[in-house]
Amino acid sequence: MKKNDLPLVYSCSGCSQVAQLANRIAVTLDRRQQAQMSCIAGVGGQVKPLLKLARSGRPILAIDGCALSCAKHSLANIGVQPSHHLQLADYGLKKKCAEEYSDEVAEQLVQEINQTILPQLIPLTAIVDSE
Repeated sequence: MKKNDLPLVYSCSGCSQVAQLANRIAVTLDRRQQAQMSCIAGVGGQVKPLLKLARSGRPILAIDGCALSCAKHSLANIGVQPSHHLQLADYGLKKKCAEEYSDEVAEQLVQEINQTILPQLIPLTAIVDSE
């Protein structure tokens, strides 16, 4: 599948471990070429090439760690609504700053995203064209 056929993924990357988990998940999706990660800080900073990418019309997955939903709100500030918003707090994960979530938790969430969310975001034509 071509890079431009992949959904964009934006994540929170705040100081709590659940925010860092959101970022780890987004990085994993990017490195596995299951989504293209873009920079939410660049969106907030009004960096023109990153604004153009966010507004490109590609499907967007926004991953936030907690109910503050910083990634979702950063996109909303530029008039962009994610195709899907995932809040890790909805999975019962708590915001703490003293410890990290395990790689196993991160992988379980990546698998959940692969099975239930990404198929909704990747156009069928992109899947057919890649075979």
